[in-house]
Amino acid sequence: MEQPELIYDPLPGEALMRFIEDGVIDHTLAATGLAAWEPVGFFLKDSPGEWLGGCTGHVWGDWLYVRFLWVHARLRGQGQGTRLLDAAERFAAERGAAQATLETHSFQAIEFYLKRGYVVFGELEDYPPGHRKFFLRKRL
Repeated sequence: MEQPELIYDPLPGEALMRFIEDGVIDHTLAATGLAAWEPVGFFLKDSPGEWLGGCTGHVWGDWLYVRFLWVHARLRGQGQGTRLLDAAERFAAERGAAQATLETHSFQAIEFYLKRGYVVFGELEDYPPGHRKFFLRKRL
């Protein structure tokens, strides 16, 4: 068999990204037998239509995975992150999720998640240099 060409593409198109994601998902579903997967997406939008934050992830294998949670700087400290995370956790629990997991960095929102009942189960030092990456979980 001929060796396939190795191509560097730092910004692949949506179709190529979806092809790779589908390959990983198909393999994972075949290996685990857990086919129930549901995307999570809750967003904040003001009346003029400006997007001000969001929480994305998925529910799979009785877990909520929070991929991203972001709130515009002018709304931070006003409970908007809590609204988003509460909505995602409720959504997941309604679909049978018993736990949640996420990752954050020392320069991001570690204190926010700890106050919300998440606990650190792992961390990487110097990722990136001078900072730490935390892996957290919570029982819903």
